[in-house]
Amino acid sequence: MYQIKEMYYTLQGEGERAGRPAVFCRFTGCNLWSGREKDRENAVCTFCDTDFVGVDGPGGGKFSDESALCIAIDALWPNLEPNKYVVFTGGEPALQLDSKIIDELHKLNFEIAIETNGTLKLPGGIDWITVSPKADSLLTIIQGNELKLVFPQTDVDPFNYEKLEFENFYLQPMDNYLREENTQKTIQYCLENPKWRLSLQTHKYVGMA
Repeated sequence: MYQIKEMYYTLQGEGERAGRPAVFCRFTGCNLWSGREKDRENAVCTFCDTDFVGVDGPGGGKFSDESALCIAIDALWPNLEPNKYVVFTGGEPALQLDSKIIDELHKLNFEIAIETNGTLKLPGGIDWITVSPKADSLLTIIQGNELKLVFPQTDVDPFNYEKLEFENFYLQPMDNYLREENTQKTIQYCLENPKWRLSLQTHKYVGMA
Protein backbone atom coordinates (compact mmCIF):
# COMPACT_ATOMS: atom_id res chain seq x y z
CA MET A 1 0.00 0.00 0.00
CA TYR A 2 1.38 3.38 -1.07
CA GLN A 3 -0.01 6.62 0.34
CA ILE A 4 0.17 9.65 -1.91
CA LYS A 5 -0.63 13.20 -0.83
CA GLU A 6 -0.85 14.57 -4.36
CA MET A 7 0.21 13.82 -7.91
CA TYR A 8 0.15 16.14 -10.92
CA TYR A 9 1.84 17.14 -14.18
CA THR A 10 3.84 20.37 -14.07
CA LEU A 11 7.30 21.86 -14.66
CA GLN A 12 10.20 21.22 -12.33
CA GLY A 13 10.67 24.47 -10.45
CA GLU A 14 14.04 24.13 -8.75
CA GLY A 15 17.65 23.15 -9.22
CA GLU A 16 19.53 21.79 -12.23
CA ARG A 17 16.40 20.58 -14.04
CA ALA A 18 14.22 23.64 -13.54
CA GLY A 19 11.78 24.06 -16.39
CA ARG A 20 11.60 20.37 -17.33
CA PRO A 21 8.09 18.85 -17.63
CA ALA A 22 7.52 16.24 -14.94
CA VAL A 23 4.93 14.25 -13.07
CA PHE A 24 5.30 15.13 -9.39
CA CYS A 25 4.36 12.37 -6.98
CA ARG A 26 4.32 13.48 -3.34
CA PHE A 27 4.32 10.72 -0.75
CA THR A 28 2.80 11.27 2.67
CA GLY A 29 4.97 11.15 5.78
CA CYS A 30 8.43 12.31 6.83
CA ASN A 31 11.00 11.07 9.31
CA LEU A 32 12.08 14.59 10.35
CA TRP A 33 8.68 16.15 11.09
CA SER A 34 5.15 14.83 11.52
CA GLY A 35 3.77 17.55 9.25
CA ARG A 36 1.55 18.87 12.05
CA GLU A 37 2.07 22.38 13.35
CA LYS A 38 1.86 21.31 16.99
CA ASP A 39 5.02 19.25 16.48
CA ARG A 40 7.04 21.76 14.43
CA GLU A 41 8.92 23.40 17.29
CA ASN A 42 10.47 20.10 18.41
CA ALA A 43 11.02 18.59 14.97
CA VAL A 44 14.42 17.99 13.37
CA CYS A 45 13.27 20.03 10.37
CA THR A 46 11.35 23.09 11.52
CA PHE A 47 11.06 25.13 8.30
CA CYS A 48 9.28 22.81 5.86
CA ASP A 49 6.66 24.69 3.82
CA THR A 50 4.98 21.62 2.29
CA ASP A 51 1.74 19.88 3.21
CA PHE A 52 2.39 16.14 3.12
CA VAL A 53 -0.23 14.95 5.62
CA GLY A 54 -3.09 12.79 4.39
CA VAL A 55 -4.07 11.64 0.90
CA ASP A 56 -6.55 14.39 0.02
CA GLY A 57 -4.57 16.38 -2.56
CA PRO A 58 -5.15 16.36 -6.33
CA GLY A 59 -4.32 12.90 -7.66
CA GLY A 60 -3.72 11.68 -4.12
CA GLY A 61 -4.98 8.49 -2.55
CA LYS A 62 -4.03 5.02 -1.37
CA PHE A 63 -2.66 2.69 -4.03
CA SER A 64 -2.78 -1.03 -3.41
CA ASP A 65 0.39 -1.95 -5.29
CA GLU A 66 3.10 -0.61 -7.58
CA SER A 67 1.08 -1.37 -10.70
CA ALA A 68 -1.85 0.79 -9.60
CA LEU A 69 0.46 3.68 -8.68
CA CYS A 70 2.49 3.51 -11.88
CA ILE A 71 -0.62 3.36 -14.06
CA ALA A 72 -1.82 6.55 -12.35
CA ILE A 73 1.53 8.24 -12.91
CA ASP A 74 1.63 7.21 -16.57
CA ALA A 75 -1.91 8.51 -17.09
CA LEU A 76 -0.75 12.01 -16.17
CA TRP A 77 1.87 12.13 -18.93
CA PRO A 78 0.73 13.56 -22.30
CA ASN A 79 -0.11 10.75 -24.71
CA LEU A 80 2.73 9.52 -26.92
CA GLU A 81 5.11 12.24 -25.77
CA PRO A 82 8.77 11.25 -25.17
CA ASN A 83 11.09 12.17 -22.29
CA LYS A 84 8.83 10.77 -19.57
CA TYR A 85 10.01 12.08 -16.21
CA VAL A 86 8.67 11.57 -12.69
CA VAL A 87 9.87 13.27 -9.52
CA PHE A 88 9.20 11.56 -6.20
CA THR A 89 9.08 13.93 -3.28
CA GLY A 90 7.41 14.35 0.09
CA GLY A 91 7.63 14.56 3.03
CA GLU A 92 10.34 11.98 2.67
CA PRO A 93 9.87 9.72 -0.35
CA ALA A 94 12.47 7.19 0.79
CA LEU A 95 9.97 5.98 3.37
CA GLN A 96 7.83 4.46 0.61
CA LEU A 97 9.66 4.43 -2.74
CA ASP A 98 10.92 0.92 -3.52
CA SER A 99 12.48 -1.12 -6.31
CA LYS A 100 9.10 -2.45 -7.46
CA ILE A 101 7.92 1.07 -8.34
CA ILE A 102 11.24 1.89 -10.00
CA ASP A 103 11.26 -1.27 -12.12
CA GLU A 104 7.65 -0.77 -13.20
CA LEU A 105 8.23 2.86 -14.22
CA HIS A 106 11.38 1.99 -16.14
CA LYS A 107 9.28 -0.48 -18.14
CA LEU A 108 7.02 2.48 -18.96
CA ASN A 109 10.10 4.44 -20.18
CA PHE A 110 10.12 6.93 -17.30
CA GLU A 111 13.26 8.60 -16.03
CA ILE A 112 13.01 8.63 -12.24
CA ALA A 113 14.10 11.41 -9.89
CA ILE A 114 13.91 11.75 -6.13
CA GLU A 115 14.11 14.74 -3.80
CA THR A 116 15.19 13.42 -0.41
CA ASN A 117 16.55 14.71 2.89
CA GLY A 118 19.31 12.12 2.50
CA THR A 119 18.91 10.42 5.87
CA LEU A 120 17.55 7.08 4.61
CA LYS A 121 18.94 4.49 2.22
CA LEU A 122 17.56 4.59 -1.31
CA PRO A 123 16.61 1.71 -3.59
CA GLY A 124 18.78 1.20 -6.65
CA GLY A 125 17.88 2.36 -10.12
CA ILE A 126 16.98 6.00 -9.40
CA ASP A 127 18.19 8.10 -12.33
CA TRP A 128 18.48 11.52 -10.66
CA ILE A 129 19.15 12.03 -6.95
CA THR A 130 18.65 15.40 -5.26
CA VAL A 131 19.59 15.61 -1.59
CA SER A 132 18.42 18.52 0.55
CA PRO A 133 20.22 18.30 3.92
CA LYS A 134 18.55 19.51 7.09
CA ALA A 135 20.32 20.80 10.21
CA ASP A 136 20.73 18.26 13.02
CA SER A 137 20.17 15.30 10.69
CA LEU A 138 22.73 12.64 9.76
CA LEU A 139 23.25 12.17 6.04
CA THR A 140 23.22 8.61 4.73
CA ILE A 141 23.26 9.65 1.06
CA ILE A 142 26.54 11.44 0.42
CA GLN A 143 26.68 11.27 -3.36
CA GLY A 144 24.26 12.05 -6.14
CA ASN A 145 23.39 14.43 -8.93
CA GLU A 146 22.69 17.56 -6.94
CA LEU A 147 22.90 18.80 -3.38
CA LYS A 148 20.34 21.53 -2.74
CA LEU A 149 20.78 23.26 0.59
CA VAL A 150 18.12 25.58 1.96
CA PHE A 151 19.95 28.69 3.17
CA PRO A 152 20.50 30.02 5.72
CA GLN A 153 19.97 27.35 8.37
CA THR A 154 21.09 27.80 11.97
CA ASP A 155 24.44 26.10 12.63
CA VAL A 156 24.74 24.91 9.01
CA ASP A 157 27.82 25.93 7.02
CA PRO A 158 27.62 25.09 3.28
CA PHE A 159 31.39 24.60 3.26
CA ASN A 160 30.96 21.39 5.26
CA TYR A 161 29.14 19.78 2.32
CA GLU A 162 31.56 20.72 -0.41
CA LYS A 163 33.62 17.52 -0.28
CA LEU A 164 30.60 15.28 -0.78
CA GLU A 165 30.32 13.54 -4.15
CA PHE A 166 27.64 15.56 -5.92
CA GLU A 167 27.71 16.84 -9.48
CA ASN A 168 25.96 20.13 -8.67
CA PHE A 169 25.77 22.30 -5.56
CA TYR A 170 22.83 24.67 -5.07
CA LEU A 171 21.78 27.09 -2.38
CA GLN A 172 18.09 27.86 -2.17
CA PRO A 173 16.80 30.81 -0.12
CA MET A 174 14.65 29.78 2.82
CA ASP A 175 11.05 30.73 2.09
CA ASN A 176 9.74 32.34 5.26
CA TYR A 177 8.95 35.85 6.48
CA LEU A 178 12.59 36.78 5.76
CA ARG A 179 12.43 35.58 2.17
CA GLU A 180 13.88 38.72 0.58
CA GLU A 181 16.68 38.96 3.13
CA ASN A 182 17.43 35.26 2.75
CA THR A 183 17.56 35.64 -1.02
CA GLN A 184 20.14 38.42 -0.80
CA LYS A 185 22.24 36.39 1.65
CA THR A 186 22.11 33.41 -0.69
CA ILE A 187 23.12 35.50 -3.70
CA GLN A 188 26.03 36.96 -1.79
CA TYR A 189 27.22 33.56 -0.59
CA CYS A 190 27.18 32.19 -4.14
CA LEU A 191 29.13 35.20 -5.41
CA GLU A 192 31.76 34.67 -2.71
CA ASN A 193 31.80 30.87 -3.04
CA PRO A 194 31.36 29.99 -6.74
CA LYS A 195 31.18 26.24 -6.15
CA TRP A 196 27.56 27.02 -5.26
CA ARG A 197 24.80 28.14 -7.61
CA LEU A 198 21.54 29.87 -6.83
CA SER A 199 18.33 27.82 -6.96
CA LEU A 200 15.04 29.70 -6.91
CA GLN A 201 11.58 28.18 -6.48
CA THR A 202 10.52 29.44 -9.90
CA HIS A 203 7.16 27.66 -9.68
CA LYS A 204 6.18 30.01 -6.84
CA TYR A 205 7.26 33.11 -8.75
CA VAL A 206 5.16 32.21 -11.80
CA GLY A 207 2.22 30.78 -9.89
CA MET A 208 2.57 27.08 -10.74
CA ALA A 209 1.88 24.18 -8.36
